[in-house]
Amino acid sequence: MSGARPAVIADGGMRRTVLPNGLTVLSEHMPGVRSVALGAWVRAASLHEPPEKMGVSHMLEHMVFKGTANRSAHELALSLEVLGGSLDAYTAREHTSYQARVLDQHLSEASDVIADLVFRPSLRNADLALERKVVLEEISMVEDTPDDLVFELHNDVLWGDQPHGYAILGTRDTVRSLGVRDLRALHERAYHPGQMVVAAAGNVGHDQLLEVLERTGWMDVAGGDRTALPTVTPVPRSAESRHVTRDLSQTHIVFGSATVPYADPRRYTLSLVGMMLGGGMSSRLFQRVREELGLAYSVYTFQSFHLDAGVHGVYVATAPGTARAAADAIREELAVLARDGLDESALAAAKSQYKGQVVLSLEGVSSRMYRAAEVDLYGVPYRAMDEVLALVEAITLDDVAAVCGEFFGPDRQTVVSLGPGTEGAG
Repeated sequence: MSGARPAVIADGGMRRTVLPNGLTVLSEHMPGVRSVALGAWVRAASLHEPPEKMGVSHMLEHMVFKGTANRSAHELALSLEVLGGSLDAYTAREHTSYQARVLDQHLSEASDVIADLVFRPSLRNADLALERKVVLEEISMVEDTPDDLVFELHNDVLWGDQPHGYAILGTRDTVRSLGVRDLRALHERAYHPGQMVVAAAGNVGHDQLLEVLERTGWMDVAGGDRTALPTVTPVPRSAESRHVTRDLSQTHIVFGSATVPYADPRRYTLSLVGMMLGGGMSSRLFQRVREELGLAYSVYTFQSFHLDAGVHGVYVATAPGTARAAADAIREELAVLARDGLDESALAAAKSQYKGQVVLSLEGVSSRMYRAAEVDLYGVPYRAMDEVLALVEAITLDDVAAVCGEFFGPDRQTVVSLGPGTEGAG
């Protein structure tokens, strides 16, 4: 490991090292557990794709599991499962991730398998012909699942033809047009240490992790170009309402608008307000729309934060005949929130709930792994749990009023409904 930059130790135990080939390694030791979560993030995903190659990042994520220089697809599937562990991957907007969770004694096996996947995939034409069918079935599954499809439709209306509005899976046309040459080009451009972050959490020491990575070949791979892949800063379109007609037994509705990037400190206030508005059985929307009016079984809020943008919103599914009433009730709650914010007692209750969720969410090795990776993926400082709790406790009524007034007004929301008829939620 000669030439590695010394590890930076943060309060709470997170450590970070940049290796000579550009690979960033982060870890957090969690005493008292017997497992490790290990993940590798590649800084290439749907935001970096031209429209004609939409879905190429997701297709490459699928294809690496079809075989590598060292393992067949079946051997990859067995590699960690026979040890009682798990191996998974996903493609998001800004990165593609490969992850394993194993007993601490099997960290080397997990590291070796993930290195095999990301650095040595076979990428054969015959495998692509088969996996293309699988991804097309995945697209069909989304189209047949209205509570998934309505989010895709809302994202498209909110962002339009900008990369934030692209379908991560791609379209049928783009998926059919992708070839092995496209996959190899993406792999060569981004699947190297200079564009990757590795994070681990659990019963693992940082020096131990570095030794395992060295032993399993991560330090032998050339670093490659570390220049960030280009993206386009998104500009949300003007708020509008749109209904998509579909023969369904329910109408599915999404309200939503752009908010702030991941690194913006208002993220905590937005998350707190969103939780209070629709984050559980005690939330305002659940109590009003479901318990008082009986208009829906499912109603909740959602939040997502990216490097250069964020989104918040509300989802509800209701009978077509009550779609307008459910949407009006949501608009009323949004209007009250935008006008009045929260009072002291509501803010205190929201803080208590939010802090409880923070603590509970960080008790697992996988969530700690994600938190470590976020330091480099989003350029945010590492915050120990007590520091996060202090930030939540410091949220003021003025902070809440500011985000409610700016982001939660009903006139600001793009509204997309999916269901029978031609009018939807109006």
